[in-house]
Amino acid sequence: MIDKDAPPTDATDGVADALPEELPAIEFVSPGSFTVHNPPPVQAQPERREPAPFKLGGQRELQHFTTPEHAQAHALALLQQAQRSLCIYTPDLERWLYHHSSVQEACTQFLLANPKNRLRILLNDPSSAVKEGHRLLQLSRRLPSNLQIRKLNPSYSNDEVAYLLADTGGLLMRPKLEQIAGYALYNDPGQVRVLQNKFDQAWDVSVSDLDLRSLLV
Repeated sequence: MIDKDAPPTDATDGVADALPEELPAIEFVSPGSFTVHNPPPVQAQPERREPAPFKLGGQRELQHFTTPEHAQAHALALLQQAQRSLCIYTPDLERWLYHHSSVQEACTQFLLANPKNRLRILLNDPSSAVKEGHRLLQLSRRLPSNLQIRKLNPSYSNDEVAYLLADTGGLLMRPKLEQIAGYALYNDPGQVRVLQNKFDQAWDVSVSDLDLRSLLV
């Protein structure tokens, strides 16, 4: 029973006794504003290849190579210096050698320099290049009248080699497909003429590949 005459009870009675004494104020002095200098994000830059230091039509000495880097340098030097004609005889467009921005740039400049300039590619198996993509396939879609890619005729006797011909005197040759090693020539019209005749004969009987045709349409 509630006694109406009892003094009112404060709901906070007993709570205040349990609270700690008020803490002294803490004085805070701002050190001032400052700027955080975060390092700029690191952006991966494509590694640019450098051409070999030889002049097309100059040195007649044979230049041997045994590493991919040296082969790439010789190929780029020939591609950059060609003035009229480029021919590539390859098993599969050799990604390690030709699938690079520097190669694409050199071929683009060559093809745009003169409407009569022509790059022809003969390959044995285009499946990996079509499946994985290749810079020269992309370029052939942009400039189909100047850059043509054909497949070697399987019934035609094809050489088990890979080479690049630049104009009438430049050559990069890999005589064994299973090896990187080969050589480059910058002024050998005789050997280039022999290989050019073989290339033209193989080109005349080459065939259109369905994968390439569907890709390039």
